[in-house]
Amino acid sequence: MSPAQTGLIVALYFLVLMVISFVTGKKNDNKTFFLGNRQSPWYIVSIGMIGASLSGVTFISVPGWVGATQFTYLQMVAGYFLGYLVIAHVLLPVYYKLNLTSIYTYLEKRFGTWTYKTGASLFLISRTIGASARLYLMANVLQLSLFNALGIPFAITVAITILLIWLYTFRGGIKTIIWTDTLQTIFMLTSVIITIIYMAKSMNLGFGSLVETINNSELSRIFVFDDWSSKQHFVKQFFTGAFITIVMTGLDQDMMQKNLSCKNIKDAKKNMVWYGFAFVPTNILFLSLGALLYIFANHHGLTLPERSDDLFPMVVNSGLLPAAVGVFFILGLVAAAYSSADSALTSLTTSFSVDILNHNNKEITKRTRIAVHIMFSILLGVTIILFRVFKADSIISTIFDLAGYTYGPLLGLYAFGLFNKLQIKEKWVPLIAILAPVITWVLAFNSLNWFGFSLGYEKLMLNGLFTYLGLWIITK
Repeated sequence: MSPAQTGLIVALYFLVLMVISFVTGKKNDNKTFFLGNRQSPWYIVSIGMIGASLSGVTFISVPGWVGATQFTYLQMVAGYFLGYLVIAHVLLPVYYKLNLTSIYTYLEKRFGTWTYKTGASLFLISRTIGASARLYLMANVLQLSLFNALGIPFAITVAITILLIWLYTFRGGIKTIIWTDTLQTIFMLTSVIITIIYMAKSMNLGFGSLVETINNSELSRIFVFDDWSSKQHFVKQFFTGAFITIVMTGLDQDMMQKNLSCKNIKDAKKNMVWYGFAFVPTNILFLSLGALLYIFANHHGLTLPERSDDLFPMVVNSGLLPAAVGVFFILGLVAAAYSSADSALTSLTTSFSVDILNHNNKEITKRTRIAVHIMFSILLGVTIILFRVFKADSIISTIFDLAGYTYGPLLGLYAFGLFNKLQIKEKWVPLIAILAPVITWVLAFNSLNWFGFSLGYEKLMLNGLFTYLGLWIITK
């Protein structure tokens, strides 16, 4: 597609989002912005959460990741479902019982202020990095397909990207996000299906032969039981998936804010369970797309890009597929990236306002909330540029790796709080939240020399364990 066509598609897409924002943002206040007045239909929340979870990382990185890890990611996805059940039956009842706006208020009620501020700070760091990484993918593709031709530098692309999010989220907050995320999920999945259909047609594959081709490919391997040293070993992947879900969904203000906007705990549980069910076939779809991209590139003699994240854009722009695929690719990419980033910006605003500024909902002025919203918009933009500077390769791998360090202390804090009644000398909590990731990093850096195998994403569990042990040491 030409830059003009790409720009028109993006402009029309955002016009639709602005209309939704205008409708949902009427008569908004802090209660509307933070929790949508607790009136969100659970099934709409569930659909929107699929898009928010998948994001541009799944849209771009998971298909490219297939070349290095085949379908072994499904082992982690199976673990995700176990994690969703834990969230539904362990964490959500606690959040609803305490009637929370920010889930980190639980830490204050259980331990005290130092632990509360530490937990909220860990989230703010984790979500800022994660949301920026996801937006970096989309900004990079827009730069290649649109802004390079117009002579616009990457920094301006990032500024435009962030500004568009701010414009449609600052009015209605989570009430707007619930509906825009649903629309974005539909666009994203439609884009993947359209791309698969046209690639199959170009290789003269019907549905049955398409499934058979993917199944017979060396890329379709799912289970790894024979090599314990591999990061893709089933036990490592499955339990890492479960714990990643618990921390990156159940202990994450971004994802839980949507659940807390449901009418009651019954609806919130239904949302989480059905969302978990839908997540499995959705990821199978993305992995199938990844395998087909490699098969398609080999079939047409295309040279594979150095960065696996560039595979999907390269195939779409190869000229071998109809222009309609390019249209849906841009729509899917923008939808995927923004469905995650918009809710991240809203949850960062919520957490900083409620947790760090130490106000309750009634005391937070609209002016303060908007100022915090602007501050995090700028912070996201700066972090995206840093990803560009350091030239991150596979963003999904980077996010999971960083999550092991930033979310690990949250896992330890909540596990200690929920599964015993011990009190702690909580002024030591910030130190423990720093030491646990440092010790984990030292072990991970030297694991091959010391233990004969490399630590993978299971660093998250190890980090959580060190945090738990540290809390036990400072027990009163």
